[in-house]
Amino acid sequence: MSEERHDSAVDIQHLSRSCNQILILSILAGGPHHGYQLALELEERSGGAFRFRHGTLYPILHKLENDGLICGDWLEGGSGRRRKNYRLTDAGRARLGHLHDGWSVFFERFFQVVGEVES
Repeated sequence: MSEERHDSAVDIQHLSRSCNQILILSILAGGPHHGYQLALELEERSGGAFRFRHGTLYPILHKLENDGLICGDWLEGGSGRRRKNYRLTDAGRARLGHLHDGWSVFFERFFQVVGEVES
């Protein structure tokens, strides 16, 4: 078996974290969003296949912000309620590119193993 390691490969032990990151960073690549907008757009763009619960989404956003991949600014909402609007940082754009490369390699290798399924 080959022991070749690809730097852009997705770490299989951290698939969920990596998946959450690329989904969120990809949405934010299109422009700033507050958390609820982000969750709605992800659900819409994925045809309902991907959904974030509020208890899951906000800790991920806080981690991405603490890691310097996104930046949040507080804005007044239409109802007078403040919302935090998130946007990508330069480091976030770089991380998105790295994640995209890693997921591309992952799926290529995944389907090499799985192959085509006959129906």
